[in-house]
Amino acid sequence: MNNKKVKFSRILLSLIIASGLLLVSCQPEVVEVEVEKEVVVEKEVEVVKEADPGSLVVYSGRSESLVQPIIDQFAAVTGIEVEVKYGKTAEMAAVLMEEGKNSPADVFWAQDPGGAGAVAEAGMFAELPADTLAKVDSGFQSKNGDWVGVSGRARVVVYNTATIDPATDLPDDLWGFVEPEWKGRLGWAPTNGSFQAMVTALRSEWGEEKTKEWLQGIMANDVGVYPKNTPQVAAAAAGEIDIGFVNHYYLHRFIAAEGESFAARNHFLTGGGPGSLVMVATIGRISTGANEANAMKFVEFLLSPVAQQYFAGQTYEYPLVEGVKIHRELTPIAELPKIDIDLSDLVDLQGTVDLLTEVGALE
Repeated sequence: MNNKKVKFSRILLSLIIASGLLLVSCQPEVVEVEVEKEVVVEKEVEVVKEADPGSLVVYSGRSESLVQPIIDQFAAVTGIEVEVKYGKTAEMAAVLMEEGKNSPADVFWAQDPGGAGAVAEAGMFAELPADTLAKVDSGFQSKNGDWVGVSGRARVVVYNTATIDPATDLPDDLWGFVEPEWKGRLGWAPTNGSFQAMVTALRSEWGEEKTKEWLQGIMANDVGVYPKNTPQVAAAAAGEIDIGFVNHYYLHRFIAAEGESFAARNHFLTGGGPGSLVMVATIGRISTGANEANAMKFVEFLLSPVAQQYFAGQTYEYPLVEGVKIHRELTPIAELPKIDIDLSDLVDLQGTVDLLTEVGALE
């Protein structure tokens, strides 16, 4: 009997264990309930995504071909509806000041500090947050904190590689190009905003009279007149001119399209001065804009690694936020000739236009 009891007990124990295992095997029913709870959470997230992110109005002094792709990316990421009004920086600044408090603009993206400075002097910018300004070197922002640099463009002379040896043929600074040896060999674009910003820097550094003498000296050398930078670079490569006064990044677009055999290169004037000016495209928030939060999202986006890398890799400009890799063809900004000019002082664009008109460079 005892052996039978032991045998029965073992059988009973096996049945109990088996029943436990059976109960454990039923646990998937609980998992299904938890999945249903997760579906409810996902639906709540979808509701948030459907909220209206609002709109943004950008007045841009930068060209559409350069900046529309990054604006499109901002709109795609945020869902914000962006309206852009394009024009030359000076024109857009004038429009803003004429519209005053009635302007629909939320931000002004200027090609140079002069345009931004004019709007700032009119009291139309709001002060930017300190943590936003801290992302960019103090030399590339307003002294009053109402605009900040987004990307940098260096002034250079572009030269024909077949006729010019930069080590021996080029002067140290812009003044050297008034010499008679340069007659018929130069090009410029007096209507271009960047050129006018450079002349404004000349006026700040050299004074009115010396700047006027330089302009007259260049004109006396039968300088070729071009509508903007791009055709100057093309003309230098084609041998129509030996030297053009341009921004650095136009050359790199040609090299990317046509290869290393493109017969023009950039030269940074070793003497520094206004001919080596590093100008910045600037962004400022219009204080009366209806979309303050979206305006700040846009400013922050332009200073983000994504946008900064776009400027470095796609438009060949200098990023102004640390840690962003520059294009391999660019000279690091820290190695460029130094110029002691406060960009906030380059405000008097109208004075430059008046001077260019006075000497006959503008009609």
